[in-house]
Amino acid sequence: MRTRHKPWADDYLKENKHIVELEPVSKHKRWKDNFSEAQPIHLEIGTGKGQFICGMAKQYPNVNFVGIEVVKSIIVSAVQKVKDEDVNNVKLINEDAKDLREMFSENEIDHIYLNFSDPWPKNRHEKRRLTYSTFLEQYKTILKENGKVTLKTDNQSLFEYSLVSFSNFGMVLEEVTLDLHEIEDSTNVMTEYEEKFSAKGQPIYRCVARFV
Repeated sequence: MRTRHKPWADDYLKENKHIVELEPVSKHKRWKDNFSEAQPIHLEIGTGKGQFICGMAKQYPNVNFVGIEVVKSIIVSAVQKVKDEDVNNVKLINEDAKDLREMFSENEIDHIYLNFSDPWPKNRHEKRRLTYSTFLEQYKTILKENGKVTLKTDNQSLFEYSLVSFSNFGMVLEEVTLDLHEIEDSTNVMTEYEEKFSAKGQPIYRCVARFV
């Protein structure tokens, strides 16, 4: 379902620049200065309406979270969620994550989350998948030593592709879960998509891969 265009989105983001970083490139090497507390920084690529990042921020107040969402009409919902939940350890970016190295410097991020990313199922679109090797190169650059990437998806093909991609890149698979909700992980924070798919009985796949 297409998201309705919100003509007021630009003004709304500008009004909430304490939450939304309007010039993320200017924060290169200085993201720690963008938060009130100097804490590890975790990055979510594809924040959606903000349910996951806000839930994580509340669960882990000793971590700072940055969320990237390219669709302006969606990120406004994430901004409102941050305000409603009253979390002060979240910053949002309305940009395409095509080259994270423009916004983040080497060793600046501690953990990356890829939640229900577009699977780009056609072979000709392989390079657009967020677990393709060129994206892994970016992640390795901006992550600290032994930094981790956590992937959650309902798409079995993307999950299998990602496991191979991580392994071929030389990453260590620390966790591979074929049905996340079967293990009853009390620390798991669900996304909007996750709630929708799991309610239909679809398995949710999760893996954690670490650079070495």
